[in-house]
Amino acid sequence: MSTDHSNHSAHAHSHGVSVDADRRYLWGALSVLVVFMVGEVVIAFLSNSLALLSDAAHMLTDAGAIAIAIWVSYVVVRPATGRWTYGLERAEILSGLANGVTLLVLGLIIAVEAVRRFFVPPVVAGWAVVFTALAGIVVNVIATALLARANRQSLNIRGAYQHILTDLYGFIGTAVAGLIIVTTQWVHADAIASLIVAALMLRAGWVLVRDASHVLLEGAPAGMSVETVREHISGLEGVVRVHDLHLWSVGTGTPVVSAHIVADDAAFADGRVPAMLDAVQGCLSEHFDVQHSTFQFEPEAHAGHEERGRF
Repeated sequence: MSTDHSNHSAHAHSHGVSVDADRRYLWGALSVLVVFMVGEVVIAFLSNSLALLSDAAHMLTDAGAIAIAIWVSYVVVRPATGRWTYGLERAEILSGLANGVTLLVLGLIIAVEAVRRFFVPPVVAGWAVVFTALAGIVVNVIATALLARANRQSLNIRGAYQHILTDLYGFIGTAVAGLIIVTTQWVHADAIASLIVAALMLRAGWVLVRDASHVLLEGAPAGMSVETVREHISGLEGVVRVHDLHLWSVGTGTPVVSAHIVADDAAFADGRVPAMLDAVQGCLSEHFDVQHSTFQFEPEAHAGHEERGRF
């Protein structure tokens, strides 16, 4: 007997901040960043500062990340269809992966150029760097504050947030580098600040790629393990054992469980299997917030047909 339970509408976006609110915060952050980024590119070339140019490049990826996040926020709420049976929730994971890869690639490019400039440093206009970086700090504080109010449990939103947050740290480092150049004429500070920015980008990028890959490779959701879920199900009345148990997630907030549940033969004889199904679903919903599950109930006598793939 196979049974499926799916209550997507009740669970889909129950994490406090509405999708419409997320979009408002995203649009606000995008508008602030784009205006500032254009000015920063101009000043970076005029002042010959790699630190500013790397920040501007990072802001370009910030803007792209937020634009993708806005698009994905529309896609993920589309209803399931015959072709996309879970809808397009996993688009948020692809968005997070794209953001992570972008951060890794850009971080490596900036690191290589920073090393080159450390050994062959150009003349850097310190005050232009300082003032632009200070303005950048203000802009990124505003953008970070906006995105901090959105739902960062979503990998889509978290990817955009990480872009902005690392950019904020980068501007702080750039401002310090500019002050060092102004007060000591030590132009190597620009390259060092760029390396710090690159390191922050690489770290944030790695975390996003790791988390997105975990979902795409159908790893167990955070806070869940096969052993723990098996223990909960096996402890219910009438359950003899559990096998072929799989845990994965469609998106960051949609855990899914499937399993074969061996019930005592009496449960089939007296019609208790539907009640057992309710008990299993209730247990998983209460303890693990699982709203999507598929179970196959089997009598003990069926064990000889289930020799393959017991996990």
